[in-house]
Amino acid sequence: MRIPRCGGDVAWTLSRRDALSGLASGLTVTAFALAAGSGALAADASQLGAKQLAFRQVDVFSPEPFRGNPLAVVIAADGLTDEQMKLFSKWTNLSETTFLLRPTNPMADYRVRIFSLGEELPFAGHPTLGSCHVWLASGGRPQGAEIVQECGVGLVRLRGKAGRLAFDAPPLRRSTPLDPETLSRIRLGLGLTDDEIVASRLLDAGLQQSAVLIKSRERLLGLKPDWAKLSSDGVGLVAPWSSTPGTGHPNFEVRVFDPTLNGGEDPVTGSFNASVARWLIGAGLAPEHYVVSQGTVLGRAGRVYVDRDHDRFWIGGDISDRIAGQLTF
Repeated sequence: MRIPRCGGDVAWTLSRRDALSGLASGLTVTAFALAAGSGALAADASQLGAKQLAFRQVDVFSPEPFRGNPLAVVIAADGLTDEQMKLFSKWTNLSETTFLLRPTNPMADYRVRIFSLGEELPFAGHPTLGSCHVWLASGGRPQGAEIVQECGVGLVRLRGKAGRLAFDAPPLRRSTPLDPETLSRIRLGLGLTDDEIVASRLLDAGLQQSAVLIKSRERLLGLKPDWAKLSSDGVGLVAPWSSTPGTGHPNFEVRVFDPTLNGGEDPVTGSFNASVARWLIGAGLAPEHYVVSQGTVLGRAGRVYVDRDHDRFWIGGDISDRIAGQLTF
């Protein structure tokens, strides 16, 4: 169909208007895209300084999945500051978080820093086993027959392999009877009678801990701490599994009450069991090889294996990987 001349002028005008409108629309889209791209570039730029670190979360002291004591482990964390370590340990909300570092002592295979909700600890049991497990699983190779960990208490030796490890319990710096005031506060705070208590001790192998041996496992499992009477003191208790030792079950039940932990109780405590082993075996209150159950009231299935080898006390347990990924700082 032939368009009249005037119609052609109208058509050209409309076409030009459409073109200009399209150009403006295109410019708007382009500007939006550039702005979005600029934002993305800025976001990418903000990530250039971020640290990407390998991260593991492991379950310690139990042969059953998710029934031990969890531990967060950050690998090759040498570039992190103290404040970053404290911040992350609080954020995990776990009883302990550890950071694997290059050793400063030539005799050590690796160094570890241990934090409990922002507070640094010189030593702790399940973080020692869990950190060593992650170090081995990440390709770490010891210099000698035993693995040597550097931490706040100095050098700690371990043996075994990833999945089942044991650490050499640090020597007791102090082992004295609990003072009457502290023992009275524990007795009142837990509702125990003098007759139920077999022995008590203040133990210090880097961490100062009050330990009480009582007669009955059934009584131990039923204890509910009254923190107003206990004050801020934590305490660990031990009871024989039964009055007639036998095979097929642990030798002792352990509970560790600590007001700084979520729920006020530690699922499984390597450092406490290490100090208690030196005390009980040394006093003739336990055999040289025994098994501890801990975490029962919390629904855990903690198992700690204690073995005396001459003057060394090995504290062992199972470790399994549960979470693996990347951590961004």
